[in-house]
Amino acid sequence: MQDAAATEELALRAASGDPAALDLLLQGIRPEVVRRCGRFLPCREDAEEAAQDVLLQVARKITSFEGRSRFSTWLYTVVANCARQKYRELKRRDAEQPDAIDASQHVDPRTTSVIAGSRIDLLEALERLEREHPHLVAPLVYRDICQLEYAEVAERVGIPLGTLKSRLHEARRQVRPWLVDAS
Repeated sequence: MQDAAATEELALRAASGDPAALDLLLQGIRPEVVRRCGRFLPCREDAEEAAQDVLLQVARKITSFEGRSRFSTWLYTVVANCARQKYRELKRRDAEQPDAIDASQHVDPRTTSVIAGSRIDLLEALERLEREHPHLVAPLVYRDICQLEYAEVAERVGIPLGTLKSRLHEARRQVRPWLVDAS
């Protein structure tokens, strides 16, 4: 991603309706968006599809960015939402159209990425957390996956720092056994 100050300036210009700034912004953030989507989705093609969704959402909704928080914080929210939506879509598509097992396409578990498996387990845990404790999802995603600072997460979620830390602790406590059981 281009330097933070230049990105913030481009975002503000794009938010005010400057199409050239929007084009430069989208070009500049694309590599970071793909990388961030890759934190959620283990398959590169899926991460790239989610990244395209993110860039489309940024282009459509940039006028809602008011500059009250950093653009990167706003962007991480879009990334998290689009990546999780892509995972839900893939999961739903897979459930609706089970493929016949093709021996040539079978994945050898000895060569499957442990990281990819752990990402899928995390996405499953996030889905379960969202069903059981929806107010705990955003703190966990922003802090542990997007790696935002505590103060930024608290601002983004709109809760006091102490409440954020409490929710984050509870979210981790809830998710930990689900991730252990999955491995």
